[in-house]
Amino acid sequence: MMIAAIEKNLNKGISLLENISDFEYSDSTVPPYFSSIGCHVRHILDVFNCVLNGYEDGKIDLTTRDRNELIEQKTKLGVEYFNDTISRLYELTEADLTSEVIVVDNMGLGVEEVSTTLGAILMQAQSHAIHHYASVGYVIHQLGISLPDNEFGFNPTTPKKENFTSN
Repeated sequence: MMIAAIEKNLNKGISLLENISDFEYSDSTVPPYFSSIGCHVRHILDVFNCVLNGYEDGKIDLTTRDRNELIEQKTKLGVEYFNDTISRLYELTEADLTSEVIVVDNMGLGVEEVSTTLGAILMQAQSHAIHHYASVGYVIHQLGISLPDNEFGFNPTTPKKENFTSN
């Protein structure tokens, strides 16, 4: 079920990329961060790639992202990266998800290591992707592009707007 949920989320990215141009995808003119949709997509998938590259050795190093700038420029390459990531996720077994791994990252004051499970780091990668989709949503809005669906960039636990009440 976890992999299916991740796939559903990543497919939202594919849907977006299939409906925008390379120019829109690589446009980095939106302040304040000047990050393109492609930059966010590449970053999201690089995190999943770090997880998938490291889990068999038991050490996932989030500081070793590929940062392939071509992924940021061409929607076709972005879609291929999404599809490759989804395929690799489906190679995982339920036993893999409960296996212990060490996660390495630079927390800003140096490199830290922590023990966790593959399932837990995949949950974090999923949440990280949703967070970046929200940033992409801002860029999309500024560029006058329509969102691929009304759930794009929203965490499943976020209350729906119609549930908000004003006081």
